[in-house]
Amino acid sequence: MTSDSTASDAARASDAELWDERYRESRRIWSGKPNAPLVREVEGLKPGRALDLGCGEGADAVWLAREGWRVTATDISRVALERAAEHGAEAGVADRIDWQFHDLGVSFPEGEYDLVSAQFLHSMGDLPRERILRRAAAAVAPGGVLLVVGHAGFPAWEHDHADVELPTPDEVLASLELPAGEWDVLVSAEHERVQNDPDGNPTTRTDNTLKVRRR
Repeated sequence: MTSDSTASDAARASDAELWDERYRESRRIWSGKPNAPLVREVEGLKPGRALDLGCGEGADAVWLAREGWRVTATDISRVALERAAEHGAEAGVADRIDWQFHDLGVSFPEGEYDLVSAQFLHSMGDLPRERILRRAAAAVAPGGVLLVVGHAGFPAWEHDHADVELPTPDEVLASLELPAGEWDVLVSAEHERVQNDPDGNPTTRTDNTLKVRRR
């Protein structure tokens, strides 16, 4: 093993530890509700096989399962996956969700999916996001949808994000390098949402959505 590969392995291990520690900070990190862009863009689609990349505590996967999807849900944090599995069991959809541990820069779930969802797939660690999203596009079955939702900027109360790139939806589309004539762009747009700051005051944030369908 070379020194470069040793350093890379250490970085991946520290990424997993970073996220495990982040989740251990409190009993629940996220709201327990599905991401609004996911609900907005997926309602009306015929349920099939779905892949949830970076599932966190499982709210999106549980919502998809309740809507009739069979879901493969992945995360780099085993702590998050344990909580997600508990959420799925409490919601009565454990038999419809396959929870899988993946460092997506290293491994990726097998198979093709009618929906691949990447909601806020950002990380302070060594995340090869563009390569992961190209792999996500490759996992979309004919007629299926790739949905990528991300932040367009960080809130004023958060700092030290200099290493995190926040591309526009058009930049995400270009980075996917989709073959001409094989995909339709359904949505490529920014949208605003309201989020409370640490003091409980509402503030407006901007996120973006890219939704493409394989022909």
